[in-house]
Amino acid sequence: MLDISELSEKSIKQILTNLEEEKELSCSLPGGGMLHIEKDLPYLIVYRRRKNDAGTARIVMCEASYLIIGDRDFEAYQDLLFQVSDKLASDFKSYLLFEIYAGEPGSACFTIKGPAKKLASSLGLLQEELEKINERYSGLYLKSEIKDTPNRQKEGEPPLMEIEQTKQSGAVVVGLEIPPVYRNMEGELYPVFFRGYRDFIVKAIHKAIFDYIRVQTSCGVASFHALGRRYLKDKVFEIDKKLGQIESSYEFLWLVSPSNIHEIKKEFFDSNYDKLLDYHYRLLPIDPDVLKRELYNLKIEDIDDPAMSHLFREKREELDQQITMLSERGTKNFFYNSIRLYKGIDTTLCEEAGKLLREVDEEDPVKDAEMIDSKGFSSLARREFDYFTEQDENFKSKVHIRKDVNIMMVSKGELFIPEDYKMNKTETEALIQHEVGTHVLTYYNGSRQPLSLLRTGLADYDPLQEGLAVMAEYLVDGLTANRLRTLAGRVIAGSALMEGGDFQQIFRLLTTDYGFSGERAFNITSRIMQGGGFLKDIIYLKGLVELRHHLQNGGEFEPLLAGKFGLKHIGIIKELTERKVLKKPVLKPSYLLTENVQNKLNLIKEGLPLSKMITR
Repeated sequence: MLDISELSEKSIKQILTNLEEEKELSCSLPGGGMLHIEKDLPYLIVYRRRKNDAGTARIVMCEASYLIIGDRDFEAYQDLLFQVSDKLASDFKSYLLFEIYAGEPGSACFTIKGPAKKLASSLGLLQEELEKINERYSGLYLKSEIKDTPNRQKEGEPPLMEIEQTKQSGAVVVGLEIPPVYRNMEGELYPVFFRGYRDFIVKAIHKAIFDYIRVQTSCGVASFHALGRRYLKDKVFEIDKKLGQIESSYEFLWLVSPSNIHEIKKEFFDSNYDKLLDYHYRLLPIDPDVLKRELYNLKIEDIDDPAMSHLFREKREELDQQITMLSERGTKNFFYNSIRLYKGIDTTLCEEAGKLLREVDEEDPVKDAEMIDSKGFSSLARREFDYFTEQDENFKSKVHIRKDVNIMMVSKGELFIPEDYKMNKTETEALIQHEVGTHVLTYYNGSRQPLSLLRTGLADYDPLQEGLAVMAEYLVDGLTANRLRTLAGRVIAGSALMEGGDFQQIFRLLTTDYGFSGERAFNITSRIMQGGGFLKDIIYLKGLVELRHHLQNGGEFEPLLAGKFGLKHIGIIKELTERKVLKKPVLKPSYLLTENVQNKLNLIKEGLPLSKMITR
């Protein structure tokens, strides 16, 4: 960052030279000023530093191109603006200076000041977007108006540039007065409301500026999403890294699963489904109180990038819930927090699960079927790893065969297989693409992103992750009747748990009412009861249903493999990708190259019922 202590002719020339050479710039200026310009953006958001103006500067500083005018040398700042505009207008055909300032206390009107005829479309769109504020916040009664005036600054202050100068430099000046409803009459900020208000205003401004860019300039910005910052501040990466470290300090699923599941199963079946041993859990490797203190010491409130602030706050809340649950294993409170973490079970999902179980009968195991053990499965997984290495030589992962693992799982991008694992060989390709082609792949793709949370997972990423994994089973012709029934049975078991059912009652419900074998019913019930009641297993069917809905509404499939995130994050992922903060996926799964995969996806888009997705 340049440090300009005085805005002289020489220093302004230095700024222009840097702009010419680098096409971007970040520098501190006299009187607490700051200039930040990123590439290919034909506009500058401007704010004049003022006393007792809490919050307003933060609306501007989340921008990719902004100027904070310091509290001295205003005439020198005017000269700087003229010369920057003159230079960049020649590159883009036009250059927009967009000044933001707060209205007087009690003001209830957004006032847009600018050339109403010349920028009729852009200013009209800005007014239209700002007027949606009352729909978003009940109890706010704000107006908006457009003033066609040469005086676009706050009343009583000098202009950024005289109209004649704007014509000479190729600049257009627009002013926006915003109602200071984000602070009280004493000037103190309402921090929670301010975040949402700021994000709303920034989005409205970006839509209007994109319209201006599209109509008035030669700039090739693809959409308003691309107008956010490309270069995230160091504070963003510090918090991203720390959130990842906190999550990596414990294995949530490992710590809520029982360590004595084999003994529980043996006693249950030996007693003719009557006796149930207590669940035993592994000792916690962390102190929940200490970890929460670390979590809430993170200054997320200082992050002014709307997208990143939203993602970090979501993730902090999720980690807070998980840490709480770890200290409550074996209690009812664990179950209540599980409902909150996984958003419960809605009626539609229960109906879908019940319909599946009515339409699809359980299949008996194939007699004399060729089985594959843990070593055989490990070899198949390594073959898929080799395919990933062909795409990116930096890819590295391991397979671990362990005695102390009771289910196959991916942790930190590596595959863990129970030592006594055996599976029907015809179903292995489906499981390979579920575990390796989805979970390992998205972990690695996320690890190649600048944000570590795309590797460990944004908040609520699990439903999409498991939806993709089950969809992969369908795309490789490996989705069986029993597999779909298991996913539906987990939802039924979760619903029964929420209605007060205990282990034996849920087990009998699955075997008697829905025709599950004792083995499958135990696996479903034991997983839903771990921790004291754990609803994670509902997300497999939930994720599949939501993914189908996404595809049927025109959503794309492949971009969902760029990392670990939820369908609700697609807008933010798209924005960060267009801002060039995020990259496109590095690895693609091998099943995308198989014959007929596009036809299968088309069937889903056309409304193929879940019961018809059975491919074996």
